[in-house]
Amino acid sequence: MDILIAKYNYFAFIILMLIGLYGVLVKKNLIKKVIALTIFQTSIILFYVSTAVKKDSTIPIIDHHAMDHINVNDYANPLPQVLMLTAIVVGVATLGVALSLIQKIYREYGSIEENEVNDKIANMGEEL
Repeated sequence: MDILIAKYNYFAFIILMLIGLYGVLVKKNLIKKVIALTIFQTSIILFYVSTAVKKDSTIPIIDHHAMDHINVNDYANPLPQVLMLTAIVVGVATLGVALSLIQKIYREYGSIEENEVNDKIANMGEEL
């Protein structure tokens, strides 16, 4: 039971990931699929940031006056946070492109339901 309490953040990530995966696989509304992908992405980002946490660590700014007794283990690794910040920026840009494509699909086909759009595309192919 202690391991469950100690690793509660991993269970939260798994639940968020499963919610996102469920939304992508089951939902037919394109907006709901994009929301599910965003939830999935958020769970991955939270996972990577939480794995980079070191207890009793400090920011990696080195005092040049204390260079003789530096212990690398006392400092947090900034790389995971920097990479996840980049992932957030890319995710926001991808979200914007996805929403603009959904808007274009709605203008073209009059629906954002995956089944209806697929049927209209199939009917257009038969007309040609």
